Parts: sequence; C-alpha cells; structure tokens
Amino acid sequence: MTETASHRPIESLSLQLNGVEMLADLSGALYWEAERLLIVSDLHLEKGSSFAMRGVLLPPYDTVATLGRLGAVIARYDPRTVIALGDSFHDRDAHGRLSDGNRDIIAALQARRDWIWISGNHDPALPSDLGGVVASEVAIGTIVLRHEPTGAAGEIAGHLHPKARVLTRGRGIERRCFASDGERVVMPAFGAYAGGLNIRDSAFARLFHSLDFIAHVLGDHRLHAIAASRCC
Repeated sequence: MTETASHRPIESLSLQLNGVEMLADLSGALYWEAERLLIVSDLHLEKGSSFAMRGVLLPPYDTVATLGRLGAVIARYDPRTVIALGDSFHDRDAHGRLSDGNRDIIAALQARRDWIWISGNHDPALPSDLGGVVASEVAIGTIVLRHEPTGAAGEIAGHLHPKARVLTRGRGIERRCFASDGERVVMPAFGAYAGGLNIRDSAFARLFHSLDFIAHVLGDHRLHAIAASRCC
C-alpha cells in the first residue's frame, strides 16, 4: 500500500466532525482512527436479485462487487469495529437470497472484530444469523451514528445517497460524495448498484440550512473537497 508520510492512504481526506478527526476514504467509507472504527452506509446487498424478481434483469454481481470493495477497505485500515449505517440489504428478504459464498465472505470480514448493523428503512428487521449485533443507532461520545439524518450536531448518517454534479471542461460530471459542514456528515452509498441524490436537493437544504457545506467528491484517484455552492 502506498502511503503518505503520515502513514495515511493517499486515497483519503481528513474531515472534521464536531471537533473529531475522521478520514473520508475514496471507497466511500469513513474511518475514525482514534476509535479504529470503519463506517459504511447503504450497501444495498442483493439489489440486483431484487430487480430480477420484478423482471428488470441486471448483471447479478452487485453483492460480490460490494463485498469485494468492503473487504479491500477493511484490509487497508484493519478496524477494530465496523458499523454499517442501514440499508445494508436492499429489501426485507434480501439477506435470505445471499449465496453461501457471500455469507462466507461476510463471516470472514467479521472475524476478529466487532460488527454492528444499524437498521434502515429497507432492512428494518435484520435477522440474528448474520453475525454481529443489530442497533437502531450508536452513540460514541459526542458522535451519533444512525441511518436517516436528522440534522443534529455530531451526526453521521446515510440514507440520502449524496452525489455532487460539477462542471469541468464544459461538461457536467456526477459523482458520489460525503456531504459535511463540520457538524454533521451524510455518507455516500457504498453499494455497487446504489443510486444518488444531488446535494442541491431540498432534502439537504433541510439538514444544512444553507449551501455552506462541503462535498467531498469521490474522484477517479482521490477525493476532491468542493463547496456545495460550486456544485450544480
């Protein structure tokens, strides 16, 4: 792994939340170094099979692709704890459609670390046979982790799948992003097939109350910190 002089991956960017330093990772994960805590949101596992059940045929590889990316970022940071911020599964029955191979991958990722599944609107009743524990939210000091954002200070949430649209060389490019104003963070969706909501949508205005926040945009090789007011 190529690292900077501070021993942090070059694919990460420092992000302050309520006075706590976090690392926003190019994968879309957030790492709290002091707690050895890795946070991901909106995996939407088995979205492909959910669509197939409704006659929309997509390549059925989203779960293995998402778990592969998750495995890579876990290997990068070796966290003590992983928290998945809800909508880890695309629907209430998605966990039952996991292949044995993907169940084995999840079990391997959970080995030798604590794992917390936060329930989301897509997966409000997670079963107990997935490993780890299930919670509605988690509080660590001044930081609260939950699925749906409320706008509270110190909050890390998902649900909205933020993406930013920026103009470059005369054309618009849309990318997933972290949305943060230093007091709250909305995480990008981690799932391979998860969509996105533009940060100029009114849902973000209700949380941040102005465009005085930053989109930490997931680029091809690094993150880009762009003022929300510059996005379109």
